[in-house]
Amino acid sequence: MDVAASPRMWVEEAISRIEADQRRSADTHLWKLDVPALPGIDLYLKDESTHPTGSLKHRLARSLFLYALCNGRIHERTAVVEASSGSTAVSEAYFARMIGVPFYAVMPRSTSREKIAAIEHYGGNCHFIDDGRRIYAESTDLADRLGGYFMDQFTHAERATDWRGNNNIAESIFQQMAGERFPVPEWIVMSAGTGGTTATIGRYVRYRRHATRLSVPDVEHSAFFDGFSRRDASCTCEKPTCIEGIGRPRVEPSFVPGVIDHMIRVPDAVPLAAMRVLSRRLGRRVGGSTGTNFAGMCLHAARMRASGVSGSVVTLICDSGERYANTYHSDGWLDAQGFETASHMQAIETFLDGGPLELDFDESS
Repeated sequence: MDVAASPRMWVEEAISRIEADQRRSADTHLWKLDVPALPGIDLYLKDESTHPTGSLKHRLARSLFLYALCNGRIHERTAVVEASSGSTAVSEAYFARMIGVPFYAVMPRSTSREKIAAIEHYGGNCHFIDDGRRIYAESTDLADRLGGYFMDQFTHAERATDWRGNNNIAESIFQQMAGERFPVPEWIVMSAGTGGTTATIGRYVRYRRHATRLSVPDVEHSAFFDGFSRRDASCTCEKPTCIEGIGRPRVEPSFVPGVIDHMIRVPDAVPLAAMRVLSRRLGRRVGGSTGTNFAGMCLHAARMRASGVSGSVVTLICDSGERYANTYHSDGWLDAQGFETASHMQAIETFLDGGPLELDFDESS
């Protein structure tokens, strides 16, 4: 970026580049899933995989960079550091390259080759650690050594997004639903990664005084469900989840339980089954976080059908399943990890064909 003037002018140019990139992007599509066995219930999936960097985290990364620039945290040549081996790091590398600053993603050494390649494609640097529990401390230390800025998505995600509107994902959903049979959803179902998207949706629903309720399915090995059900932000989970992009070992600062109406704990094998069922019905692959969302969607649709309630349910396609061709979509990988998904797949297919949904979840409201 060639701005031979004041630091303020450099920041203004950086913001202009990010805003111009957003103007070149159309909104993501809202798919309607055809399920004849659910008369009076309409299911929708907002496809966040079509962003330039391929996931919902593109919105987050844009907001985090704008937040940091406008708060005076990023200047010319500031090294940006993030604790992420996943989609957030890919998207942040994209925006770092756009404004011409170096980017470092702190990640476990076991991170997949595909994700490392995607981060490096956008000019990012991968900083490996052997103990995943040190990811936050190492990120802080690395930023200090570089004289840079720790972006810290888990603290700043909900702060960086304007929950009242300004083209956020919640506003987009309701605008796209405006002409549908049931324009105000009974439920929006959204799993938690940082907690920022659930916070944005929950706050927007309350601000606009919609009757919509927010349900958050959480993966088996994650602290969010216990933090919500016990009303205890100190809850932790020692065992890591295998579902990439969602679930955390601690209750992150961006997780706002007060805007959530309902939570579900989903056993890890169920999202893997649900994503395969949904992939077949869509004719394209989706990932494990989308499978988690879809499992939650099926639960609420089943209850609506059983109660004779008509309405709509909305959830998200978080990213493309092509990223997981060698893991979640590989029978060999599932076998190696000890996952049995066939019975769960059959249960979901039976429900979508008109039968009951025979899956067990822990729930909390």
